[in-house]
Amino acid sequence: MSVRKASRPLGYLPQDRPPFLDLVAFGLQHVLTMFPATVFVALVTGFDVGVTLFASGLATIVAILGSGMRIPLYYGSSFSYIAAVSAVVGAEWGGVRVAQGGIVATALVSILAGLLIRWVGKDALDKVLPPIVTGSVAIVIGISLAKAALDMAAAHWGIALFTLTMTVLFSVYLRGKGFISMIPVLLGAICGYILAAILGKVDFSRIAVASWLRVPSFSTPAFKWPAILAIAPIAIATIPESTAHLYQISLYVDRLAEELGRKKPQIKYLIGLNLILDGLGDAINGFLGGCAGTNYGENNSLMAITRNYSCPVIIAAGVIAMLLGFVGKLAAVVETLPISVTGGLAIFLFGVIGLQGVALIQSEKVDLFDPKQLAIGAVILIIGVGGASFEGRTCPLYCRGWIRSSPMGCPPLPPRPSWVFCSISSF
Repeated sequence: MSVRKASRPLGYLPQDRPPFLDLVAFGLQHVLTMFPATVFVALVTGFDVGVTLFASGLATIVAILGSGMRIPLYYGSSFSYIAAVSAVVGAEWGGVRVAQGGIVATALVSILAGLLIRWVGKDALDKVLPPIVTGSVAIVIGISLAKAALDMAAAHWGIALFTLTMTVLFSVYLRGKGFISMIPVLLGAICGYILAAILGKVDFSRIAVASWLRVPSFSTPAFKWPAILAIAPIAIATIPESTAHLYQISLYVDRLAEELGRKKPQIKYLIGLNLILDGLGDAINGFLGGCAGTNYGENNSLMAITRNYSCPVIIAAGVIAMLLGFVGKLAAVVETLPISVTGGLAIFLFGVIGLQGVALIQSEKVDLFDPKQLAIGAVILIIGVGGASFEGRTCPLYCRGWIRSSPMGCPPLPPRPSWVFCSISSF
């Protein structure tokens, strides 16, 4: 092996496929990253958890294959829809099946938006969503999650800080050490889990009482105009978020490709296709009975930290999520992860989301000495971060975080697993 090859940075581009066992470990790491938020949305809106996990995995696999193995994004439940979906589920004329009809309608909105963007081109979109907008949106997404991360960590600060410290150390000092350098979040979670178990903070009884096999309660949608009008327009609000996520991951993928001496994929030009795939994901959720979804910023952070953008890895994560929908014991093992461990991971992952927005602004050479650019970025940051705190309110039940106000007030929640949390943010 030449000196040049030996010094090449380790990482996987979208179409690279790691060895099988590595693939499974990398996929599990993605599942641990998306699991708490995805399941929480199902719990708070009254949707079946098993169906939501299954639909999340299936939607992700369909999106990856639909992109031709080019767009490495994981699709989980979106917090943006909680208020509208909860209101529809709780209405006299509503219910879960009626809310499903609204979610199917969001699929049409996203698909039409994607077709429009493919027609007018990325340059036209950039005039509406220039880098200062998408970068600032990404910063807002990350920073507005700070309260949720700290609330989770507050369940046990010692465990949370230990988990955070170990994860950071693994991500920094294992870089370039082969397979182990690709799983810092998984290693950090394991370390935090062991400490929590030693301190008696892990409830293993959940595993004992869980069934080996379970059949998710799949259901078909029912279409009513009030639900469609309440839920479908929210898809428009998620377009800047999805665009920011794609631009972020494209930036990091291209940087890795450059370092590896390979052709830049430039997946940012696939934004129209990405929105169409967003719509297909919502269609899958709506027709099966899962929650409305979005591509996850925290999984983007995981990829940025590990430099692993492999689409086969994300397909593996989708398969694991689908299995979690049916294998009760397997889901229960993940559910025993203490909220404090999740909080320690979240401090790191959510912070990286915000910094990816900074990197996007830097890479596009946005002139922050230009009053116009300053005005746009400043308004988005203050309204986005400040508006999140203003709109949210403390949940009066038992969660520490925030939840969007809705016509129904704070939705009733079932008994809370240790990892559940509330957040106003769109994941």
